[in-house]
Amino acid sequence: PRGCPGGSPRPPCQSSRLHPLLRRHVKPKKQHEIRRLGKLLQRLSQATGCEHVVDIGAGQGHLSRFLAFGLGLSVTAVESDGRLAGLAERFDQELLRERGKASGLGHEGHPWEPGKTSGLGHEGHSRKPGKTSGLGHEGQPRRCPNPSRHHPHPLTTRAPRHVAGRLDPSAPWGEFLLPPEPLGPGPAARNPLGGPGGSEDGRRVLVTGLHACGDLSPALLRHFARSPAVAAVASVGCCYMKLSSAPQPPGCPPGYPLSAAVAALPGHQLSYRAREAACHAREEYEGRLRGGGAQLRAHCYRAVLESLIRAADPSKRHLGLQPGRKAHTLSFPQYAHLGLPLAGLDPAGVPLDSGTVGAMLEQQHKVVAFCTLGQLLAPAAETLILLDRLLYLREQGFYCALVPLFNPRFSPRNLVLVAARTPLAAVLAGLDQDSEDGDSSKEEEAESSRQGQ
Repeated sequence: PRGCPGGSPRPPCQSSRLHPLLRRHVKPKKQHEIRRLGKLLQRLSQATGCEHVVDIGAGQGHLSRFLAFGLGLSVTAVESDGRLAGLAERFDQELLRERGKASGLGHEGHPWEPGKTSGLGHEGHSRKPGKTSGLGHEGQPRRCPNPSRHHPHPLTTRAPRHVAGRLDPSAPWGEFLLPPEPLGPGPAARNPLGGPGGSEDGRRVLVTGLHACGDLSPALLRHFARSPAVAAVASVGCCYMKLSSAPQPPGCPPGYPLSAAVAALPGHQLSYRAREAACHAREEYEGRLRGGGAQLRAHCYRAVLESLIRAADPSKRHLGLQPGRKAHTLSFPQYAHLGLPLAGLDPAGVPLDSGTVGAMLEQQHKVVAFCTLGQLLAPAAETLILLDRLLYLREQGFYCALVPLFNPRFSPRNLVLVAARTPLAAVLAGLDQDSEDGDSSKEEEAESSRQGQ
């Protein structure tokens, strides 16, 4: 089950249980996710004796930063986009400089080494309670309406190690990485887990991926299944429409289905539309329906735009265009002028004011009805995808569970697939009994409700 705690669908302002320096550059939704997933990985670390975490698809390194600086774990962050990996390193250095200034030592006067820890007391916070660490439009911190009432744990100086490279889903474990995109000036990335059967330093590791897109999540699970170097995995999927499906060329396993059980089911195939629907947030859409017309207009705009693109070029399908987040505030011609160039089409060559376009725009109620039916079926499609992954791991003999770790009202992909080579009962029981997480969840809901008033 997804779990559905009560409260407002708005995310909390800022997580008072994250150190202010760990909130910097991180949106409230992501703060909620990295804190919850970080705590789960900490419990897995304690249960398995593994202190090294490999974060796949690390992006700007927000989760890796919390695991390393916040929880003191040894972290290798792997990111396919070399620019994001470089940005993550810059954010790490920024945190260390601010930490050094706050402790009165200065970064240059306080050398640090990966693995070395040093506590930073509450007097070392770089920001006063009551301020967020998110940056506003002018680069200035935005003030949070609710002062932080908790003292975050001290930071360590244990920085994550960033590796630019792509996970190869079909390669043997020892050939874990492909070159990054775009190619950087440095040498090719080494496999952070070493050769088959062992990590870089000979110890076992944990592997995680927070909202690993498309086939990346199945690739994580396949590597876990065939590498004894990985003690456990915690995977949060995303972008199901990007999953590859059978049939695939030889040597390229599909992202769905993974398990023999689901592959044997008649009618198990999922269309692009079904997988795309599984990515939507039912809770958010419910709010749109209750709010009425304006925001729902965007669904009709998108349907008409897709129809125009297909009429101009039938080969252009499933393009994933994003003309803008506030489409409902635009007229359709304005929306189309933003969207058509993204599909490689000249708006001047498309009849935007024709009677045909006007007739399609008048069908908004039908488009909304269709989208609503899709939303009702979306949980079934997502459940099938996630149960397929869980069954795959069970077929390999691993202990595994699906945990509704995040609040689905502002983190729709909230189910975390946890798998290990040893029983998970103690880890999951500890997670359920974690009074800190329970209190924090109530507090975040309360903060969220106050903001909506």
